[in-house]
Amino acid sequence: MKMFTKAVFAGCFALATAGAASAQDNPMVGGAAMFADKNIVENAVNSADHTTLVAAVQAAGLVETLQGDGPFTVFAPTNEAFAALPAGTVDTLLMPENKDMLVQILTCHVVGAAAMAADVSQMIADGSGEHVIDTLGGCKLTARVDGDMITLTDETGGVAHVTIADVVQSNGVIHVIDKVLMPAA
Repeated sequence: MKMFTKAVFAGCFALATAGAASAQDNPMVGGAAMFADKNIVENAVNSADHTTLVAAVQAAGLVETLQGDGPFTVFAPTNEAFAALPAGTVDTLLMPENKDMLVQILTCHVVGAAAMAADVSQMIADGSGEHVIDTLGGCKLTARVDGDMITLTDETGGVAHVTIADVVQSNGVIHVIDKVLMPAA
C-alpha cells in the first residue's frame, strides 16, 4: 500500500493553502474561527470542543512540537471523544508518571505530512477501499470511506469518523474526529 510522503502532501498542501490566510476559508471548530496563518496549537486553544486535547498536549510536552514547521496532519478528538473513554482514563493519562503513555496515544493522532481529505480519499480508492496510515507515534491507522465520511480504524479496532475535515493550519491540517485512537496494547 502507498504511504504518506512529505513531498506529495507538501505540494498538495501548498496548492490548497495558497492565499488562504483568512478564517472564512476554513470551517469553524468548537465555535471558533480557525485561521490558516496560525499553527495547530494557536488554533486548537480557541476551540471549545478541544479543551481536553489541548490539556493533554500540554501535559505530554508536545506544544512546541505541534507549533513547529511540520507539516503535520492532526486527527483531533473532541472533548466528547475523550469523555467516552472508560471513567478515570483521562485523569490517569494526565498524571506525570503516565506521560510516556500519553505521548504515545497523542502521537498516534499525528502524521508527519499535510494530508487533505481529498488526498486521503484518493489513497483509499487507489488501495481498493482502504489505506494504512503510519503515524508519528508508530501506530497504523486504516482509513476507509463510509458513505461520505472518512473513517480511521486504530490498532485496537476502534473506529473514528472524521466529522470536520480540512481545517488548514500554517503548519499542516486538522481533521476533527469523534473517537480517541488507541495504539495496540
